[in-house]
Amino acid sequence: MLWKRSGARSAELMKERLKELEEIIGVSFHDRSLLRQALSHSSYANEHRAQGALDNERLEFLGDAVLELVSSKYLYESCPDLPEGDLTKLRASIVCEPTLAFCARQFGLPSFLLLGNGEEHTGGRGRNSIVSDALEALIGAVFLDAGIEEADAFIRRFILNDIEHKKLFYDSKTILQEVVQREYPGEELVYRIIGEYGPAHDRHFEAEAVIGSKTLGRGHGSAKKSAEMEAAYRALIELKQRGIHVS
Repeated sequence: MLWKRSGARSAELMKERLKELEEIIGVSFHDRSLLRQALSHSSYANEHRAQGALDNERLEFLGDAVLELVSSKYLYESCPDLPEGDLTKLRASIVCEPTLAFCARQFGLPSFLLLGNGEEHTGGRGRNSIVSDALEALIGAVFLDAGIEEADAFIRRFILNDIEHKKLFYDSKTILQEVVQREYPGEELVYRIIGEYGPAHDRHFEAEAVIGSKTLGRGHGSAKKSAEMEAAYRALIELKQRGIHVS
C-alpha cells in the first residue's frame, strides 16, 4: 500500500512539473508523454524501462532538423543582404551546443530534466551536451504534438529572440580579446579551469575569465573550450553593463 501511495504521489508530482514547464514555455501538450520523453535522458530511461520510459534521443534527432529548418528560414528572411557563407556562420552560432544550453538555462529547462541516479550525482544537469540535447528533443516534441507553426513560434521565442547576443556568445573569446587589447592595454586575459566534475569519460568543467587580477566571468561546459566561451560571454556582459563597447 505504501508503495502504491508513493507511486501515486510521484505520478502527481510529475504531472505538476510537466504542467509548470508548459506554462513557462507557453505550450499545452495534447500528448504529455511526448513532453516527458523529451525530458528523459537515456540514464533515466534505462532505470525506468519497466515503467515504459523512453529516452529523448529520437526526439532530439527530429528537433535538430526542425531547428535547422526554422533558423535557416528566419535568417534568410531577416538578413536579406548576408551572403551564404555569413548566413551559415550565423546559423552555426545559434544552433551550437553551448548556445542552445545557454538558451535552455534562461527558461530553467535543466531543473525539469529526468536523469538517472549516476548522472544526477555527477553533475549531469549542468552539462551542456545533456541540456542542449534536451532542448532539441523538446523542439521535436512540440513539432510532433502541435505542428511546425507551434515549433516555429517556440524556437523564435526562446532561441531566435536575441540574435546579437547569440552572435556575441558564439564569438565571445575573440571579441573579449579585442576588447581587452583596446580597453586594458598592458593587461593580460587568461582563462582558468577552476573546477572539474564527473567521471573521466564524461567530464564537466567550470572556467573563469580573468583580466589582470580580476575575474569578470565564469562559465560551465562539457569541454574546457565551451566553459571558457561562456566565461568570456559573461565577462562581455559585465563589461557592457559598465558602459564599455563590446561588439
